Amino acid sequence: MLIDWFTVIAQTLNFLILVWLLRRFLYKPILDAVDSREKRIAAQIADAGVKMAEAHKERDEYQHKNEEFDAQRATLLNQATNDANAERQRLIEEAGKTADAQSTLRREMLLNEAHSLNQAIRLSTQQEVFAIARKTLADLAATSLELCMTDVFARRLRAITGPVKESLGAALKTSSSPVLIRSAFDLPAEGRATIQNALNETFSSDIPVRFETTPDLIGGVELTANGQKLAWSIADYLISLESRVGELIARKGSGTITTAQANAGALPMNESASRQ
Repeated sequence: MLIDWFTVIAQTLNFLILVWLLRRFLYKPILDAVDSREKRIAAQIADAGVKMAEAHKERDEYQHKNEEFDAQRATLLNQATNDANAERQRLIEEAGKTADAQSTLRREMLLNEAHSLNQAIRLSTQQEVFAIARKTLADLAATSLELCMTDVFARRLRAITGPVKESLGAALKTSSSPVLIRSAFDLPAEGRATIQNALNETFSSDIPVRFETTPDLIGGVELTANGQKLAWSIADYLISLESRVGELIARKGSGTITTAQANAGALPMNESASRQ
């Protein structure tokens, strides 16, 4: 069999041309497209990795911020709770102090009212006793209560002895002004003379005297000289009577008072003197 070399060479040339054409116009674009796609996919994968890393980072930051926020919220909540408790305690203490202050003020007001009422009752009692004694003496004797009081005060003046007389005598000697005699009523001339004579006899000297009326004494006579004082007043008896009555009431409240003690509650009218 004879070989047709022309045909062989022509077919070989055609095959080579076909291979070149396929490579030039088919394989190369496909390969370039595949390479480009691979590069694009690789870039996308790399970009996705970067974005995923950023997403992880942002997730970690968000989680960290959430943890910080939770911690701050817990801290603020605890602080607010503590502040509220402290404020509540302060308000309770302030309310307690206010209540105590109001209670103390109310107690003081009640005590003041009781004291004022007691003073008013005492003053009214003294005035009534003075009026009753004046009327009784006027009805039973031919003398006035004022003269009886001056007589009692004169007797008290003549009866002083010891340190009281010495201190009062020294005050009279050193006093540059007349002795002040204060009384709750306007002393009659006879009563003034009685006191003047008793004063001169007691201290063996002619002592100048100035008389003054002071209704606050309520049935009493008071001598004042250079800081020394000698006084007699119905108030002394009333104070003593008040003290005795208070003791009797206290004993009655405790269940220890007896009938004999109750009958002994009345006081006789005696002289009394005080020195300041």
